[in-house]
Amino acid sequence: MARSRANKDSQPIETLKIRRIAIDTYRENVAYLNRQCSIYRAEGFQALSKIEISADGQRILAVLNVVDDEAIVACDELGLSEQAFDQLGLEAGVAVRVSHAEPPRSMDAVRRKIAGEKLDLKDFRAIAKDITEKRYSRMEMAAFLVAATESGMDRDEVLDLTRAMFESGERLDWHESFVVDKHCIGGIPGNRTSMLVVPIVAEHGILIPKTSSRAITSPSGTADTMEVLANVNLLPEVLSGIVHKQRGCLAWGGTAKLAPVDDMLISVERPLEIDSRSQMVASILSKKLAAGSTHLLIDIPVGPTAKVRHMQEALTLRKLFEFVGDRLGLHLQVIITDGRQPIGRGVGPVLEARDVMQVLNNDPDAPYDLRQKALRLAGRVLEFDPDVRGGTGFNLARDILDSGRALSRMESIIEAQGRQEESFVPGSLTVEICAPEDGYIIGIDNYQIARIARLAGAPMDKGAGVDLLKKLNDPVSKGEPIYRIHAVFPADFRFARTMAEQNDGYQIGDLEKAPRQYVEF
Repeated sequence: MARSRANKDSQPIETLKIRRIAIDTYRENVAYLNRQCSIYRAEGFQALSKIEISADGQRILAVLNVVDDEAIVACDELGLSEQAFDQLGLEAGVAVRVSHAEPPRSMDAVRRKIAGEKLDLKDFRAIAKDITEKRYSRMEMAAFLVAATESGMDRDEVLDLTRAMFESGERLDWHESFVVDKHCIGGIPGNRTSMLVVPIVAEHGILIPKTSSRAITSPSGTADTMEVLANVNLLPEVLSGIVHKQRGCLAWGGTAKLAPVDDMLISVERPLEIDSRSQMVASILSKKLAAGSTHLLIDIPVGPTAKVRHMQEALTLRKLFEFVGDRLGLHLQVIITDGRQPIGRGVGPVLEARDVMQVLNNDPDAPYDLRQKALRLAGRVLEFDPDVRGGTGFNLARDILDSGRALSRMESIIEAQGRQEESFVPGSLTVEICAPEDGYIIGIDNYQIARIARLAGAPMDKGAGVDLLKKLNDPVSKGEPIYRIHAVFPADFRFARTMAEQNDGYQIGDLEKAPRQYVEF
């Protein structure tokens, strides 16, 4: 019950009982207030305004939603979304006070950035602090992202933003002076090289704690695919024990609270399809520094439908990575790889996990491009080791894989993290998309293939996705299948099939018209 209750003519109640509202608002605190609530009328709250909620020394900020249904929130209650309720950390029914939130002071810096001014470390630290403390609404975060993208950031601003984001959360300390990682900037479906690099490098003895994100706009992230095989939701203290014993892991990074301001910005950036190179560099490097990495390999795929489409753009991006990494004490190498098409055959968690295990098992049917790229990446990471001579990493990685030791290490990591109890299989609803004419495959649209896989249900449905039957330069006859769509639910199946019928993402023509390969190993 509220501490004091009011009749129609008395003063408004001072507190409201909190009620958990089972709505996932994805990294945003949302509160729900009945329109007939006395506090709502007295304080002049408006929908989407920012409010402060406090009780028993606890305080959070939330965006207000106004409801007219007492079945959702009664007049003496304050509803809290799942995110807000968990952050406040109080029991349902506890009385809380509600007031207007103070506007974030760092918005002045955002307005200056909108006007085209250069920001400094103090500005970025203030922005990061206000975002971490939930003082920014999604609209305000969007304003910052658009300002940083449209006005642009020079390399010093990117350095300062990276430092501010890195400082916004916790940092993992592995108590070792040599900790490696690799990261691809994304945009290439099926590119599950991390699940091969980690067991190869860990088997060599180098510490490689791979904490990865879940997919937001792609058909699968490393964590989504690894979850087909093992538990990826591990607390930092559990993860630490696994990493030190196995020399590596493949886990979801969301439980560690690393650079949390980055996660909040991404939650706004991705739905708006804001693609800022400066923001991407700050995002990647702040996360890797927070994860305790000392040595990092960055993979920039280049191709007609990759995130980076021209070699000159890749070289500019590499210079920015190197500038920021060097000044933050991170030993960093950037390589440019072939981004003309998906890597491997599977696009979607189950299909990608199948490809990975085929490579680890040295299956003759394993996708050759996935195997070769993973070996080259693992070789470069192994060469971070001063005891490994430059140029010998690839052969060392290949020996570890061919001998079966990488497979044994992967099995040990799976057992340590907890083998997946549920059995996932490719979706039973299938359709084969066929070639409309004779010729050669001269183009595969990464974005379109990813979009079809997501419409099919990936990554939420582990068995959904696209199984590629033809790759670049392959000959094809009219009516021959080029890929197979897998779905779990009929509605998703229809969406994906319709999209593929409208645009299958493949280009067929004369072999000499195929795009040239970009690679720099």
